[in-house]
Amino acid sequence: MKLAGKVAIITGAGSGIGRATARRFAAEGARLVLGDASDSVLETAAAIGDAATALVIDAGDEADVARLVATATDRFGQLDIAYANAGISGGLTGLLDHSVADWDAILRVNLIGPFLLIKHAAPVMIAAGGGAILCTASVAGLRSGAGCPAYSASKAGVINLVQTAAQQLSGTGVRVNAICPGLIQTGMTQRAFDYAAEKGVTDRIGRLNPLRRAGQPAEVAALALFLVSDEASYVNGQAIAVDGGLSSSHPVTRQETGKTAA
Repeated sequence: MKLAGKVAIITGAGSGIGRATARRFAAEGARLVLGDASDSVLETAAAIGDAATALVIDAGDEADVARLVATATDRFGQLDIAYANAGISGGLTGLLDHSVADWDAILRVNLIGPFLLIKHAAPVMIAAGGGAILCTASVAGLRSGAGCPAYSASKAGVINLVQTAAQQLSGTGVRVNAICPGLIQTGMTQRAFDYAAEKGVTDRIGRLNPLRRAGQPAEVAALALFLVSDEASYVNGQAIAVDGGLSSSHPVTRQETGKTAA
């Protein structure tokens, strides 16, 4: 029961990594406030039971994020953990095909969203003497080749946000870290898995990483549990990859504008 007596917020908890993490945190004794843009978050909370409260929210809207934090303190009287996990992918759009609207939407959820959770959760934690904040970045934020340009830039921003927040919260007892997932089988990536199954090439999924397979949400949740637990009390300002080793080299087929990839 590594999180016994703890209260945690998780955004993007309606499916995938967020849902798997909610289940893992609950199994370790945490009480939860879960947020997601989809009402599937209500199903996540219902499966957990009385220890979880769900809100349908927009992770990039400040009033909604403030409402998550207020719900945690009003219902449970405290907030120990905040996990900014919600994100959108942006598909496979190329750099010159991205619209300003694409960038606005992706940055608002993927980067402004984590900022807002840090902004509203950190003061509560500081007043209590400390806490743990976690953000979902991506291997796409480490270097190019693992996501569309706007998505990659947003996740690079999350990594820097975490580093900056860890520094600016020095001496408060609040730790801030990021997880950088690689290819994980979630709703965001399911289209690729379905396509591979349709073409009979499922064995090629994840072939670029040394483990030669995709990851599962529970494998990310396991790292999330460690990073927010007291076992990680000396881990701060880090971005840790869960990617089967992909980011050790990031082998990709180069995408060149106006040319055939080679």
